[in-house]
Amino acid sequence: MFAYVVRRALYAIPILIGVNLITFVLFFVVNTPDDMARMHLGMKRVTPEAVQKWKAERGYDKPLLYNAEASGAGMLTDTIFFDKSVRLFAFDFGASDSGRDIGADIGQRMWPSLAIAVPVLLLGLLVYISFAMLLAFFRGSYLDLSGVVLCVVLMSISGLFYIIGGQYLFSKLLHLVPVSGYEPGWLAWRFVLLPVAIGVFAGIGSSSRWYRSIFLEEINRDYVRTARAKGLPETRLLFRHVLKNALVPILTGVVVVLPTLFMGNLILESFFGIPGLGSYTIEAIQNQDFAIVRAMVFLGSVLYILGLLLTDISYTLVDPRIRLS
Repeated sequence: MFAYVVRRALYAIPILIGVNLITFVLFFVVNTPDDMARMHLGMKRVTPEAVQKWKAERGYDKPLLYNAEASGAGMLTDTIFFDKSVRLFAFDFGASDSGRDIGADIGQRMWPSLAIAVPVLLLGLLVYISFAMLLAFFRGSYLDLSGVVLCVVLMSISGLFYIIGGQYLFSKLLHLVPVSGYEPGWLAWRFVLLPVAIGVFAGIGSSSRWYRSIFLEEINRDYVRTARAKGLPETRLLFRHVLKNALVPILTGVVVVLPTLFMGNLILESFFGIPGLGSYTIEAIQNQDFAIVRAMVFLGSVLYILGLLLTDISYTLVDPRIRLS
């Protein structure tokens, strides 16, 4: 088990280095610091002096990879690559282009994102799997057909409709929850209740239909037919055998949404005014704050790789044969 985890962790290191190198090339080779300065200052009537001043204030005036004017280790450390890319591996995100501490902003904004993402993930899994198992239990019946049609209908509706409709119905008409905003502390539930409900409801169509397909595939396997022929009740068969063996593909789907536990939901946070990391990224893109965008891209890749590692570990708990592969 330990050797398996170590091997998977070692696989993640070159992937993370590759993501970091690609990010560096995109932000500093394809889109040079001069281009970033002109975009930030405005393309028209920008003097070379203004560009150099903007770069010097943000540390973009250094050489990219090698500083021939420095001595010793400074030839490699006194560069843009070391300051803006290598330090990310120590989670030293530095300052944003507007002068704010990115690490402090992330530490402050991660909690509103978690307040939405964790309930959406847990409640969503409970609702989606329960609904999918209900359809699988009554497979081939009118209830199953009606459920599939409902899933297709829900899949066909944009998530923006649920957000706008939910705000209008529960906030404007019924006045049950605030339209937008956020308040730290115990009163935060009033502001996250509607986003969480919408996040769960918006995923019923696609997730439940996918889980239903997984359960139906397991139900048609030989071990299920053998257990059914021995007289095992259908409910026990579904909950104790089919669900257990369907956990591997379910865990594969969960890993995709794991980064959102920290990164936040871009659309929900933007529409509901939640000061999380999702809205933080959107604001950085709108303000052309390239330092924040780079930090969030790197952080997202770290979280996704960590999610893959945790999923590989959970695979071995569900099916110990996987660790031998």
